[in-house]
Amino acid sequence: MSLAISMEIKNNVLCIRLSGELDHHTADELREQATKALESENVRHIVLNLEELSFMDSSGLGVILGRYKQIKQLHGEMIVCAISAPVKRLFDMSGLFKIVRLEPTEEYALERLGA
Repeated sequence: MSLAISMEIKNNVLCIRLSGELDHHTADELREQATKALESENVRHIVLNLEELSFMDSSGLGVILGRYKQIKQLHGEMIVCAISAPVKRLFDMSGLFKIVRLEPTEEYALERLGA
């Protein structure tokens, strides 16, 4: 299975919606698209919707951590929302939730960022 990436900018928030599998085969595509959006648009925050993401490995964690660092340099925030149980377990084990906030829905995440 491949990865489907949907991006939308709402006010100054980049909403990234992932569907499928984020692994070493698909991580570069996400990295390129997200970096391009962050550099070309007036983005201050990222909302990462993982509701349809069925699998993620350490390559996916690396891409997410890299975008977190990018948005932090802009003094912004990253919020993960609507995460599936297997992917949530990976986030828990990696300690990513110590730096990235988790919200139940994309709407609530956008509300928390004032978008």
